[in-house]
Amino acid sequence: MIRCSKCGGRAIIHQRYSGMHLCRTHFEGDVNRKVRETLRMSGLFAQSARVAVGLSGDAKSATLLCILKSLFFRRRDIEFTAIVIDEGIEGRRGLLAGAISLAGRLEIPCIMKRLRDAPKTAAEEIALGRFGWSFHAAMKRDLLRRAALDAGADALATGESLDDEAEKVFWSCLKGDIEGLVEIGQHKEREAGSGPLEIRPLRKVPVREIRLYARMNHIDPKEPVSCFTEADASRLEVRRMLNDFDSRHPGTKYSLLQCVERVVELQQSRGCYGDEAEGRAKPLSEGIK
Repeated sequence: MIRCSKCGGRAIIHQRYSGMHLCRTHFEGDVNRKVRETLRMSGLFAQSARVAVGLSGDAKSATLLCILKSLFFRRRDIEFTAIVIDEGIEGRRGLLAGAISLAGRLEIPCIMKRLRDAPKTAAEEIALGRFGWSFHAAMKRDLLRRAALDAGADALATGESLDDEAEKVFWSCLKGDIEGLVEIGQHKEREAGSGPLEIRPLRKVPVREIRLYARMNHIDPKEPVSCFTEADASRLEVRRMLNDFDSRHPGTKYSLLQCVERVVELQQSRGCYGDEAEGRAKPLSEGIK
């Protein structure tokens, strides 16, 4: 039996990037620690807040909702609302039902939006498959933002994992997209105007660990049907390259994210991306678990 590196108990996972074997208790504690650290950087939860959570029913969004609920269950001044998007895609109906059921179990109000509610032309293009999955995802995020704004939310939390963030860093570098890199490197972002703050609490948690966390806590959602098209071939190649390199050099994805975060911090300290004070971490309220 492989022992936990911290307590000597039965290990359930080996983190190759850290070299540690962890038991269930220390594994869940490690995931929660990463989420708390990311939330601290947002500065959002030092006061009362209404938070909309994008809930698709997959492991990432379901785990995010459960962790946020568990971390803030003592905070009466923190309100959560789940936003579920019906993408109109065959094979994903079960995810919708699971998402709504999970929100009900956690006693979190749920808002349903349909992708067909997007601007008519864009919705038709998506339905006809004229654009790749990246365009589809962009339309879905825009609908999430508008739904969060309509709900009066102060923040919109989405379930991007470390894998998602590292992939975006790599992809942005290949495209020479500096603005995209800055957006990824920030711990929070706000659209121009009075839109909700956008936070990604799982951005430092590998997707493998998110799925294990979901199984261990009986969240166990179904994985969505892949909807990638030929238009997404380059993005899929980037994903394969990054996964292959990270498997041979554990920690690569963390290094990519930390690198771009450090660059943004340096630029903020010089006043290049808004008020210097905005990049400073604020303490969480004592009410956090």
